[in-house]
Amino acid sequence: MDDIRNIVILTGAGISAESGLRTFRASDGLWEDHPVEEVATPEGFRRDPGLVQRFYDARRADVQAAVPNAAHLALGELDMRWKGELLIVTQNIDDLHERGGARRVLHMHGEALSAWCTSCDTRRRWTGTLRDNPPCPACGMAALRPDIVWFGEMPYRMGEIFQAIGRADLFVSIGTSGAVYPAAGFVEEARRTGAHTLELNLEPSLGSRLFDEARLGPASELVPAFVAELLQK
Repeated sequence: MDDIRNIVILTGAGISAESGLRTFRASDGLWEDHPVEEVATPEGFRRDPGLVQRFYDARRADVQAAVPNAAHLALGELDMRWKGELLIVTQNIDDLHERGGARRVLHMHGEALSAWCTSCDTRRRWTGTLRDNPPCPACGMAALRPDIVWFGEMPYRMGEIFQAIGRADLFVSIGTSGAVYPAAGFVEEARRTGAHTLELNLEPSLGSRLFDEARLGPASELVPAFVAELLQK
């Protein structure tokens, strides 16, 4: 990994699992004991908005109670010290990267601590409840929903992500399953544009064979060691 200047890092639920946040979808298809279709689709929200709002109120509380782990802190140090381009693309809806010190972060699936007004299309930080349908501070309409990208919706800022991958010398995937697209396809795009590709994961992802290199183990151990290696160059 010599002559690396531009880096894109993709992170998934595995990096936050050691902070006590459960991964998005268990092997039985449930997320926090709910079928994903009930709480992570536009159709589920239209069918039972109260259930969905209560679900994300709980996720919002979970995020605020969680603490960044060694992997988040290591990426925060990398962000602070890396002189080249760096983009941390996260599939996670928590803010543990930011609280770990990272600033060059893009939340492609939205953020738990953000509310989106579907009436006036404004987004703002939100740490309280949405279950009582509070009015939007901008327009006054009771049209707030979690600022989360659900199945069937387009992830945020895809053009920016692909531009960064196109400039990257190194693409790293941390704690991802390799099962959710379009993020699962980023490694193929990185290979196409000539970047070295590295997977850091507790176990091989579904796309592990596509990476030039894979290191297996807990993120809290692998990521600090990886960052130390990069910063020594």
